Amino acid sequence: MKYSIIVPVFNRPDEVDELLESLIHQEKKDFEVIIVEDGSQIPCKEVCDKYVDRLNLHYYNKENSGPGQSRNYGAERAEGEYLLILDSDVVLPKGYLQAIDEELDREPADAFGGPDCAHDSFSDTQKAISYSMTSFFTTGGIRGGKKKLDKFYPRSFNMGIRRDVYQQLGGFSKMRFGEDIDFSIRIFKAGKRCRLFPKAWVWHKRRTDFRKFWRQVYNSGIARINLYKKYPDSLKLVHLLPMVFTVGTGLMLLLILLGIIFLCIPSTKNIGCCTLLTGLIPLLLYSTVICIDSTRQNNSLKIGILSIRAAFTQLTGYGCGFINAWWKRCVCGKDEFSAYNKTFYK
Repeated sequence: MKYSIIVPVFNRPDEVDELLESLIHQEKKDFEVIIVEDGSQIPCKEVCDKYVDRLNLHYYNKENSGPGQSRNYGAERAEGEYLLILDSDVVLPKGYLQAIDEELDREPADAFGGPDCAHDSFSDTQKAISYSMTSFFTTGGIRGGKKKLDKFYPRSFNMGIRRDVYQQLGGFSKMRFGEDIDFSIRIFKAGKRCRLFPKAWVWHKRRTDFRKFWRQVYNSGIARINLYKKYPDSLKLVHLLPMVFTVGTGLMLLLILLGIIFLCIPSTKNIGCCTLLTGLIPLLLYSTVICIDSTRQNNSLKIGILSIRAAFTQLTGYGCGFINAWWKRCVCGKDEFSAYNKTFYK
């Protein structure tokens, strides 16, 4: 068997249904599917039972330990030459496995990953969030792709790796956040061949509202500091950009507030006008760029406007998590688990 598709699941039966449905329509059939229920209160066993006659499907239910350890649990039971790690909130185009086959035939790889995009059926909010996570004007250049500011690190929503390499490296660590980047760093440090497969893309639903999205990117900011503490050379200048953006946005808002105050005082109206414009113009220019680019990509002005909120949520959420983790870990000296001892999925 060539591929073992491993999917950790926590309270997402509807998403699993969509993912399994998309696997039925794959052009390549040489694969098994391993669903690892990570202590869910809303299990997907009944959903999986619908597909046992149509897929080589294995379902496991275990105590909650987070997605990284659940992936390891599935990998221990896998038989494929390559392990394909997917999140439960992705849907695959029918040519997904074919695209991986073609890339591996063209040039061997020990590990790889693919990009993601929004499906037409996604909500406007999901499309805006997808834009903010993939655009070069946000952190798309950090995440990797054709236009990138840093080398490509496979992410756990769409990652592939040879099973023997996975076993050699010990799989995912017990890091609370950023365990996929930790794994990718270890892949590179071990001298393994790792590439981006541009045509092996997935539809990725991500979060369904901005509050959940904020928590996700906030945790990503935390993860970056945890990775820095573990691998000091992993922190690059590009990883500081969301923090710089967050601080800069805060300063712009302060200038806007001061400008309004000065405008209310007759003797300082000129100063107030200059101060207000100094704070307002950069934010308006950036928002305009985001709106135009997203509107062009999605053919929707509404999504373009929502993308402004998504971009600011992503960058400032990440920046706030980064700053908070830097304070707790680098200044206060707390370790990873005492600094962040909430349950994984909260």
